[in-house]
Amino acid sequence: MEVTSIDTTQLDALRAFAEELADAAGAAILPHFRADLVVEDKAGGAVFDPVTVADRAAERAMRSLISARYPDHGIVGEEEGSIDGASPLKWVLDPIDGTRAFVTGLPIWGTLIALNDGGRPVIGIIDQPFTRERFVGMPHGAWCNGAPIRARRCPTLAQARVMLTVPAAGAKVRDQAVFDAIASSAQIVRFGGDCYAYGLLAHGLVDLVLEAHLDVHDVQALIPMVEGAGGVITTWDGGDPQHGGSVLACGDPDLHRQLLPLIARLRKSITSPP
Repeated sequence: MEVTSIDTTQLDALRAFAEELADAAGAAILPHFRADLVVEDKAGGAVFDPVTVADRAAERAMRSLISARYPDHGIVGEEEGSIDGASPLKWVLDPIDGTRAFVTGLPIWGTLIALNDGGRPVIGIIDQPFTRERFVGMPHGAWCNGAPIRARRCPTLAQARVMLTVPAAGAKVRDQAVFDAIASSAQIVRFGGDCYAYGLLAHGLVDLVLEAHLDVHDVQALIPMVEGAGGVITTWDGGDPQHGGSVLACGDPDLHRQLLPLIARLRKSITSPP
């Protein structure tokens, strides 16, 4: 995989452009939030997978700006698929991460914007335009509305504030065992949170986020955010999370190191039904 070397000046210019994308997405989304809205089901199956005109309008707005400013860059978007560019640089977009929260009026959804240099994401934005909070993560730091933020130290699960998502219908039994074990041992547990949970982790308010079955557009923006704030984010087996899957994010690297073998033991001890 070809990787582009980006110097500090270029990175700052690309970060500023990423914030322009967030502005455009927010302008497209906000008129539809807590408004009369037609909700479609993308899946058409047992698990409802909602999409709205706000999702589509926000992604189109961001794609239009990228094509005009950086026509050689690739784009991966949740709603309109992928296009390759002449450059290794690729934008990864999720116009509304947390569409279920969006359609029920909960302000924990957000627009996810990542720039991947061909090797890994180097810019990540979580934008919540309704609450006017913008989290930005880069290799050298993380910020909320321009103010530096940092994940907090939390050496044990017993002291941890944890945010979990409930596995989708049909999830493997061994995955549920992981959620149950971590929830039963934590100090505080909250369910849901979508991308907003990772902004709170970077802000030092949440210590651990555990999710299963993420797609590439769900996770790429989260990686620079968590790492820029001093945390660690991997797959459940400690691998690279940028391609999606089941993800573990911790503000304290020591807590992350403790949890990986626990997750491995739990998954090994419980076999899924055929």
